[in-house]
Order: sequence, then C-alpha cells, then structure tokens
Amino acid sequence: MRRRGLRACRWRSRPCSSKRTCGARCRSPSGSAGSAESRSAPVWSGRSRRYSGIITVNRERKRMRRLSLVFLPLVLLGCGALRDAFSSRADIVARANDQTLTVEQLADWAGANRDLPLDPLTLARVSHAWVDYTLFAEALAGGKDLLDSATAAATMWPMVSQLKWQKLHNRLTARESLTPQQVDSAYETGQVRVFQHILFQVPQNAADSIDKHKLRQADQLLPQARAAGARFPQLASRYSEDPSAKAAGGSLGLATRGQFVPQFEEAAWQLAPGAVSPVVKTQFGYHIIRRPPLAEVRDSFRVGLESRITRELDSLYVDSLDIKRRIKPVDRASEYVRNAVQDVDAARTSNRVLVSYRGGSLRVRDLMRWLSALNPQLVQSLPQAGDQQITQFLKAIAQRQVLLEQADSARITLSPDDWRQIREEHDSTIVTLTTILNLTPEVLRDSVGPSPQARASFAAARANDYLDRVLHKRARYFPVPMFLAERLRDQGRWSVDEAGIRRAAERGGELRADSGQAGGGPPRMTPAPGPPPIDTARHQPSGRPPR
Repeated sequence: MRRRGLRACRWRSRPCSSKRTCGARCRSPSGSAGSAESRSAPVWSGRSRRYSGIITVNRERKRMRRLSLVFLPLVLLGCGALRDAFSSRADIVARANDQTLTVEQLADWAGANRDLPLDPLTLARVSHAWVDYTLFAEALAGGKDLLDSATAAATMWPMVSQLKWQKLHNRLTARESLTPQQVDSAYETGQVRVFQHILFQVPQNAADSIDKHKLRQADQLLPQARAAGARFPQLASRYSEDPSAKAAGGSLGLATRGQFVPQFEEAAWQLAPGAVSPVVKTQFGYHIIRRPPLAEVRDSFRVGLESRITRELDSLYVDSLDIKRRIKPVDRASEYVRNAVQDVDAARTSNRVLVSYRGGSLRVRDLMRWLSALNPQLVQSLPQAGDQQITQFLKAIAQRQVLLEQADSARITLSPDDWRQIREEHDSTIVTLTTILNLTPEVLRDSVGPSPQARASFAAARANDYLDRVLHKRARYFPVPMFLAERLRDQGRWSVDEAGIRRAAERGGELRADSGQAGGGPPRMTPAPGPPPIDTARHQPSGRPPR
C-alpha cells in the first residue's frame, strides 16, 4: 500500500512526493509534466530534503561511472601508466638545476651504442651520470670553489674515515712494547712458533717424471740446508718456489698449531730450535722445514707477538661492541641488499634499515657509501653471496660504522699532514674531471664571457658533448666520484623521471631498428661551442683518475 502523499515516479525506482519538484520529469496526478515554475521552486520540507539528497547521490554516481570509464584503461595498464599520465613533462628524463635531459637525447645515445642494453635500469644509470656531470660542469661555470676544505672533506670521506678509524684503533691498542723477558718466555713456552721453509713445488696432476725431478732437487739441497744455519734464509730466497715466503727468506711468520696442512704440521712441530726436517711431501710439493733459534729472529718474533696481541685486543673490543650496542641485522636483510645492488642509483637515497644497533642503524644508503669507500667491485659479488655471508658482511660494516661514530665522539682529529694528503687526492680528482670537460676558467672566459646564464649553458653543453662521445665510443668514461656527486646533489636541484626513462628505452629501440633498416646510425648531437673537450681515448688527463 502506498504511503499517502507519495506516488510512483516513471523516471525513478523510488516514490517521490507529489508536492516535490526536483527538476526531474515527474508527472502530476493528471499525468502532465510539472510546470517550469514548479520544477525550479526550492523545497524546504524535511521529507523533500531527504529525497533531494537521494537525487544528488544518484547524480554523483553517474558522474563517477563516467570518470571510471576514462581511468579504467590506465588502471588496466598498471601503475606505471597511471604515473606516466600525471608526469609534468612527457619529454623530460632528468633535470639538473635549469638544464634538462630529453627523451630524444637519451634515446639518441642509447640507439647509437648497440652494446648498451636498452633496459630502464641501464638508461637510469646513464641519466644519473648526466646529472652528476651537469651539476659538476655548472659548479665550475658558476665559479664555485670545489677545492675548499668542506668539499674536500665530504668528497674524500673514505680517506677521512679510514684515518680517523686508524687513530682510534691506535688509541685503543696503545701499549708498551714487550720486554726481552716477555719475548724469551713466549718463545720458550712454544705456543707460538716461527718456521722457515724451502718449497719445491709440484703442480697438481703433474707427471711422475716432474714429481721425481722435484724430489731429487729437494734431496740434493737437504745437506746444504742442514749445514747452513743462519744462512738458511739465503738458500730459501734462492731456491724456494713459494713466492710469498721466498721474499721473506722462507719465513712463514708466527704460527700456532693447526695452521698448516697435516704433513707439514706434524714435521714442523717436532723440530727443536735450530733443527731442520727431512724432506716432507705435501699437496703443494716437497718442503725442507727449519725452526730458527730465538737469537736469529728475536726482532721479528717480538713484532709478530705485538701484532698478534693487537689483533686479539681488536677482536675482544669488537666482540664487546657487538654485545654492548646490540648489533643485529634485520629480517630479510640479505634480500634487501641484493635488491639494492641491482639499482645502485635508487639505493643511494634509500632509508631502509639493514642493521639495527643501540643508538643508530645501518641503512641501505649507508651501505652504498661503505661499498664505494671499501671496494666498489663488491656490488657485483654480493648478489651471488649466501644469506649468512651477507649477514656477516653487514655486521662487519655496522661495526665499522659504530667505531667511526665513536671516533667522532672521542673528538679524534686529523693532523696537518693528514689534511695535506687528503687535499692532494681531492685536488687531483677535480683536475681530472675539469680536464676531461676542458672547462678551465680560461676556456669559460674566452668562450662565453661573464654572463651566468651563458656560462651555465656552455658548461652543460660540454657535459652533454662528453657523454655523447663516451656513448658513441669516442672517449673513455670516468665517473664523477660518488662522494663528490653526493655533495653536488645536496647543493643543487636534480631529478630523474622513471617514465621518461621508459619512453627513452622505447624510442631508442625504434632508432636502432630504423638505423638497421637504413644501414646507418642516428645523427649525433650538435657539438658544444668553443674548443673541443679532451679526447680521453687518446689523452690521459693530468692528475690521477678518480678512485
């Protein structure tokens, strides 16, 4: 039964008030449409307001359905397409201050070098190299002092850190030298010993004739070795085929039990001071082993003992540091490391925590700094390492970071000689990069004059021209060192657009396909004005290349 005052509307599924005029094509009781006046009249009754809200919601739903039809293709194409749709400039890959790297320019470089993989990760690295060189070139053009102490300290962070760590280490392990009585006692107890040997090396899977020849050589030298006494090191330097021990007169340094292969171990630890073993066969060949008396090796034995004590103190200190600071890699740390080294440029700004410890943490960006400081080649080896290896490596890096923090807390300072060495290394790097671009103050003055805008454009063109030569295989590539690049990025404005990189990869593929069909290559960029940059394929710039 219908409610009084309500009737079915032919245009809606819900009943509406006969007195209500919402602007829809409602019928009057007689069947005629409401007048224009009644449709436009405002309605203030509570019931009318309620149904007016229904109409408004329905209108919004219709509008959202229309919008969903517009955005549905973007959603189906994925987040990348949606992000691309809102990119501010579809033709820009990267920015460095007021300079831009266009999609077409990056595609030209990628299309010209068929050895360059056409994947976004590789082109992202090219884009970041462009950012670094453009910021460096603009800094030179703007007259920025890149040789000041603050820049040198930031750029040479690996050297500064190593010197600070070494000074802290020296302070922690500082102690008096061992007395002669302590050295005598250590030698007499025999827990730590010194051995010398002469090796006649036999390669694995060597023919029997070679094995017999090496054995004959050892047997012939044995009487001379037993009679040599203190001259045994001279015989080792002359006859031994163990390169490392040969240079040290046959000395194997200080040793404790269990350091050598079983056959060598058994023969060596039976020797009295001054005694020489018979010929001993091991997997490496034939050995003549001697245990020198203390009088012959007192100084080297003392130095070795002190070094061993220092290492043990270091180990004890680091172990206590682990406990005190609760150094612990996070779950899935090895997975995060493998992901990070696949995209180094993105990892340089990542704050993901890898190791937590009391008072701080080791983040992905910190790890990338340490990798660059210690050995950049580790980036290639880490993906193949096991989870346990990566975890131990992360703990070692975190320990080093904690030690550096302690050095700063202890107010460890560098000497004038330390700073002189740092400045020399830094200045050499700046000279190398300046020479590569040929952007000396004289070139800037003679080519473009004092106009800041003209100087910036000229410098950016030089950076483009150098990278163009590199990617067209006409020059060798010297990267801007990571810590100098960080300094320049902190002081400038820059960005790299993932969508632009993807478009450049697609466009580069098109250019390669076109050049393959036409039998030619894409046109190269317009050369920069002024004198040409140094051809690094034929000329080594002054100063050492950046490390």
